[in-house]
Order: sequence, then C-alpha cells, then structure tokens
Amino acid sequence: MKRSVLIIFLLCLLIIMTENNAHGQLWKLKRWETVVGFGPSFFFGDIGGYSQGENLLGFKDLSFNQTRFNFNFNIKYRLSSNFNARLSLTYASFHASDAKGSNEGREFEATMNAFEPALLFEYYFIKNRAESSYLFSKGRGTGFGNILRSLDFYAFTGIGGLGYTIKGNDKLLTYGLDPGGYNAVIPVGVGTTLIYSPNYNFGIEFGGRYSFSDNFDGYTSQYSSSNDVYYFLNFTITYKLKTGPKGWPSFR
Repeated sequence: MKRSVLIIFLLCLLIIMTENNAHGQLWKLKRWETVVGFGPSFFFGDIGGYSQGENLLGFKDLSFNQTRFNFNFNIKYRLSSNFNARLSLTYASFHASDAKGSNEGREFEATMNAFEPALLFEYYFIKNRAESSYLFSKGRGTGFGNILRSLDFYAFTGIGGLGYTIKGNDKLLTYGLDPGGYNAVIPVGVGTTLIYSPNYNFGIEFGGRYSFSDNFDGYTSQYSSSNDVYYFLNFTITYKLKTGPKGWPSFR
C-alpha cells in the first residue's frame, strides 16, 4: 500500500514538474513581435530653454509650443523570457525656439526632422504571470480585469544613428546654419506593457537619447557644456507572431 502511494505521489510530482516546465516555455511559441509606437517628442539643445539657475530640473523647458511628435516601428525577438533584442525605426520632428526662454532677444528658431534606426536590448525586471498560463496561451486573454497580474516592466539601452535635416529662421540663417547631418546616439529608457491577450499587448515607454553631436539644432553655443539630448514618450501596440518550425516568424 505504501509503495503504491509513493508511486502515485512520484507520478503526480513528475506531471506537475513537466507541466510547469512546459508553461514556463510558452513564450517560445511567439518569439517575434511587431510593435507600433507614437507620441510626443521633446528636444533640449542650445536654442531655447532657460538657464540652469532659473530652471528647476528642466521642467520649465517643457512646453506645448516646443513639443512635436514621433512615430516608430519595431521588430522584437525574444532571446529569453526576460531579454529581448529589438530593431527600432523612428521618424520624429522637433522644434526649438528662443521665445520665452533665457535668450529671447536672440530670436533663433529651428525645426528638425529626423530618422533614427537603433538596435536595442530590453531587460524585463518584472514579468507578468499571465503568459505562463496554459489557458492564456489558448486564447483566454486577461483583458483589463487583472492588471497587476498582466504587467511587464522593463529597461532598455543600445546604439542608434540619427540622420536629420534642419530648417532655421532668418536670424539663425544669418548666424550660419548647417542644414543637417548624421551622428550616433545612445538610447536609454524604461517602459511597461499590459499583456492584454495572446496576440496583443498595450504599453507606455519613455526614453531619452544622448547625441554624440552638439549641432542637432544647427547651432552650438560657446557656453554649451554637453551634447544635445531628446526624449520620446510613446504609446505602443504590440502584435505577437507565431514562431515557425525553423525559428522564423510564421504568418499562417
């Protein structure tokens, strides 16, 4: 009798361990993701803004008139349950003006259009519990009912390039304007994703870019002590693709 109970117990334990391992590998069924993002873009350069002593933490530099927008498309590949590789392509517009800043009398103004390809790596320091559920993988999405159980939180960084064109007003053209260029950028940011269904995620991402140039707005001040930076706040929609037999995405 004791031997039978022991055998049944070991069989149950083996089944539980097998199921848990299978559930833990469910993410491999959809390793490829396509992501569309859109939102406001913010630029901090040598045109516009307030001096540091007049500007607590840079908040006074944020204004609706200086805000423009960006749109991006991404392809992600899940290296593991906690790490993603991501190819990002972004189009963005920016605006910089001396109006209502520390150099209002200078009257410089510039509009920048930019294209940014980047290779990013994401680390998920908090993972959702929904994806490890077998019922979830079979089509029972979480919806918005159990948000805490369905959230991911991640950080990202990588390397990118920035190709841009600049249009300046007459004052800036008189000073001398470089019409554009190309340089490297370092992206860094954080984001959160709601695992809505087996096929769709919704998220918010905030990221900054450190540029290796101080001429993104066409002007470099003699008092400048750092290169230009810009930020994106994006709302994202993710569609997950099935992984084919050879590891490539399947569109069937």
